Amino acid sequence: MSASQLTSIANGAAAAGPFSSRQLFRIDEALTAADRETGLTFSVYVGALDEPLRESAEALLDTLPAPADSVLLAVSPNQRALEIVTGHRAAKRIPDRACELAGMSMRAAFQGGDLAGGIVTGLRMLADRAARQGLRR
Repeated sequence: MSASQLTSIANGAAAAGPFSSRQLFRIDEALTAADRETGLTFSVYVGALDEPLRESAEALLDTLPAPADSVLLAVSPNQRALEIVTGHRAAKRIPDRACELAGMSMRAAFQGGDLAGGIVTGLRMLADRAARQGLRR
């Protein structure tokens, strides 16, 4: 995994992969909205994760420009793995339970063959939670 893979979707670049241009556009819109509505930085990685998966996803988060304020959705379709990693400040606004619920919704979409839809749903759920939590402060 490289940092360029990590940011290829986050930056809206149309890269070869499992997504059509329309799906990439939907994911990019969801990322942009999540960032704008929360002040956090959301990123999506789709590709193979090294073992142990959680540590691999955490290492990817650490490569982001502001990991403390970031949320990473790491999806490895071939490994049937999903990791949602939050930086320490982002975690104060998105508790583990919210990540679990988003993960369940994402997995349901993935099982139905909708990888992009699952990612968009997860981004929206996590951003909604962070935005609500931010309003309470």
